[in-house]
Amino acid sequence: MLSGQNTKAIISTDVKAAAEYLRAGKLVALPTETVYGLGANALDEAAAANIFVAKARPAFDPLIIHQSSADRILRYAREVPAAAQKLADAFWPGPLTLVLPKQDVVPDLVSAGLKTVALRVPNHALTRSVLEQLDFPVAAPSANPFGFVSPTSAQHVADQLGERIDFILDGGQCEVGLESTIVGFTNGAPTVLRKGGLPIEDIESVLGGPVAVRTHGSSRPEAPGMLSRHYSPGNRIELFEAFAEEKNLPPNAAWITFGQGGPAVSVTAQSGATVYDLSPSGDLAEAAQQLFRVLRLMAKHQYDYVGVQLLPETGIGRAINDRLRRAAATE
Repeated sequence: MLSGQNTKAIISTDVKAAAEYLRAGKLVALPTETVYGLGANALDEAAAANIFVAKARPAFDPLIIHQSSADRILRYAREVPAAAQKLADAFWPGPLTLVLPKQDVVPDLVSAGLKTVALRVPNHALTRSVLEQLDFPVAAPSANPFGFVSPTSAQHVADQLGERIDFILDGGQCEVGLESTIVGFTNGAPTVLRKGGLPIEDIESVLGGPVAVRTHGSSRPEAPGMLSRHYSPGNRIELFEAFAEEKNLPPNAAWITFGQGGPAVSVTAQSGATVYDLSPSGDLAEAAQQLFRVLRLMAKHQYDYVGVQLLPETGIGRAINDRLRRAAATE
C-alpha cells in the first residue's frame, strides 16, 4: 500500500514498492552505477513536472529517460543512426546516454521542447528490476537540488530532497560516481555533449575514430548537464595544475588533490589547510567515486576557500576536471 502525503521519504530496498510508487505518479529516487536519479513516469507530464518542482530545475533543461534494455528504450527514438546502435550494443547497460530524434509520445516537457530525447539503460540491478516491471520509461535526472552536487548514496538524497519526494530505493554506494557520458548525433555524426563515466577514448575505440566534443555553456542546452555552472558546493574554488602546499591561503581553507601518496585526509604544515586527496594512489576510477562525496564535505564544513588540483586529462579524468571546472565557475 502507498502511504498518504509524505513529510519524509521512505528509504527501502523494496523494488516492488518503488515500481508501485512510480505507477501512481510519485517521485522515486533510484540508484544507478553513476549517481542516484530522481525518477517519475516519463510519459506522464504531471508526474514529470514534479521532478522540476522538487529539484527547482529550469524547464529548459531536458531530462534523461531510462528503461531496462536497449530495445525497450530505443522505441522512443524516431530513428537510430548506425553509430548510435554501435554504442548501444557496446555500452548498454552502462554510463552512456544517447540523444536521438524523439517519438511524439515523449512529452515536450521531458525534452524541454526539443525534437530529441536523451535515452539510457542504467547498469544497476535494483533499478533495472524496477524498470522491468514498468510499461513506461522513467525520467530521472540526478536526485539533488538543481546546480548542486549529485548524490552517490541514498542518504545524500534523503539529506537534500527527503521532504520533497516519496520514496528512495537504497542501492548502496554508486560504483562510478559521475553522471553518464552523453552523445548526440547530427546527420549521423557522433558528438559528445557531456563528459561522464564512460571515457571518450572508449567511445572512439568502438566507432573507429575521433569524435567531436561540444559540452557546456548553452543557456538552452541540447542535453542535460551542459550548463557552464553546475555541481557547486557553494564555496570559493580556485583551480591549479598542481598542488601547492606553500600557497598563501586564507583562514578556513581546504585543498582537493590527486595522487599525493599520503593519507586521504591531512593538514598542511605551512598553511594549516585541510587536504582531501581524491585518490592518494593516483587511481582515476577511485577519484571519480570520491569526487561528489568530497565536494559535499566542502559544503558541510563551509570552507571559505578551496584550492583544487586538476587531474590528468585522460580517460575519466577529463570528466572529473569538467565537473571541477563547473563547480568553480562563477557565472
